Amino acid sequence: MFELYKGSLNVPLLYAKWYEAYKGANLGAFVSFCGIVRAEDMLEGLSFDIYENLLRSWFSTWQERVEKEGVKLCFAHSIGDVGVHESSYLAGVFSKQRKLGLALINDFVEDFKANAPIWKYDLIKGQRIYAKDRSIKLLGAGLLSDKG
Repeated sequence: MFELYKGSLNVPLLYAKWYEAYKGANLGAFVSFCGIVRAEDMLEGLSFDIYENLLRSWFSTWQERVEKEGVKLCFAHSIGDVGVHESSYLAGVFSKQRKLGLALINDFVEDFKANAPIWKYDLIKGQRIYAKDRSIKLLGAGLLSDKG
């Protein structure tokens, strides 16, 4: 399940939707990770740009990777602005066993941080400022350079 939303995520609704979708799949664990925007410095929120086609491809690669284990992946992310104390990211793994689910959610989130085509901006004093110091260069993206 791959979902993108404008603005912050309705986490309780998504969690319940995913649970209802897979509770009968005979999988014994549902492990999730929810990213919440923290209040830091003068931050009013975060804003996100997404290259949807590449993100869908990245997610499909993950689905293929875990398919042989019978694992179901769920993913939701915000597009645009998300205020402090709201959620911009929710991921879920349904697996036969807890240990597999816990390992996969960690790997999935870490790979997302390193490879997903999503660009993050800080919202400060009504301005959208690229968060370069917290960004990772995506191979071939050209957005960040060694000189920049």
